[in-house]
Amino acid sequence: MKNLLKLASALIVLLFASCSSDDQETVIQSQSLQTKKVSNLYAPQSGGQGQPVSGDFVKFSFSTGEIVTSGDNWDIAFRGTSIIVNGGYSGTGEPAKNGNVLLATVSNTLSGVTEAPSDDSFKQDAQSAYAIPTGSGNGWYTYNPTNHVIAPIAGRVFVIKTANGKYAKFEILSYYQNAPANPLGTEPSKYFTFNYVYQPDGSKKF
Repeated sequence: MKNLLKLASALIVLLFASCSSDDQETVIQSQSLQTKKVSNLYAPQSGGQGQPVSGDFVKFSFSTGEIVTSGDNWDIAFRGTSIIVNGGYSGTGEPAKNGNVLLATVSNTLSGVTEAPSDDSFKQDAQSAYAIPTGSGNGWYTYNPTNHVIAPIAGRVFVIKTANGKYAKFEILSYYQNAPANPLGTEPSKYFTFNYVYQPDGSKKF
């Protein structure tokens, strides 16, 4: 009888330890997926308003959380209102796109996107259109012709398959310096502020 009690106690301890380990792993994974903010990423351009657009794209990597100044390990790049991905067609004045990056657009909140969508939802830049289309209402923003304010579209989240094969999600918060809550259109522009979450383990779960 004593041996049976000892065996039962040992099994309970092992089961508890196993459950505790699983719970701890879940907590660690959850804690590692932090929402990070990039503020005032300046992405100027020359031209526009009927004139040819030029200027260098500002490249960004979700794996490092930093602007990329050299090499191919970048995921998205900004210039004016245009956002390109490191995959697909490279137009004139654009950096070479050797990262095979893919992007999908999701209608949700950033926290509401808990998993990357199906593979057929993703696309790359094409000669006819970027993966995030340009123009008011088509991609990430709307343009108010009265006050000339460019405003990110609420509930529009972008999921990225990054250059290193991982997944990230991001939402653009502002196009103006210091992200004013109610921009007037007179503030310095082309300053991107956005939130993102990067999943380092390669899974589609966020």
